[in-house]
Amino acid sequence: MTQRKPYPSDISPEQFAQIRPLLESVRKRTKPPTMDLYEVFNAVLYLLKSGCQWRMLPEGFPKWYTVYSYFAKWKEPDQDGIRAFSLLL
Repeated sequence: MTQRKPYPSDISPEQFAQIRPLLESVRKRTKPPTMDLYEVFNAVLYLLKSGCQWRMLPEGFPKWYTVYSYFAKWKEPDQDGIRAFSLLL
């Protein structure tokens, strides 16, 4: 995977390590993850900060539909009515 340009909206890998378990808990564990959640999360932060459209994500981030798919899972409430993504913001 090629190194992408850093953006001001990015968080550090150390910061992401603290929230990774929360984001991973949303995913159903049927097979090993193939996507770098750090890049997906930074793409979501870029979208929120810039206000761009999903399809206008810069090159280097995962495909827009992949980022959207993860975002949709993260914003769904769990059985206790808690949304993983809302806990982070």
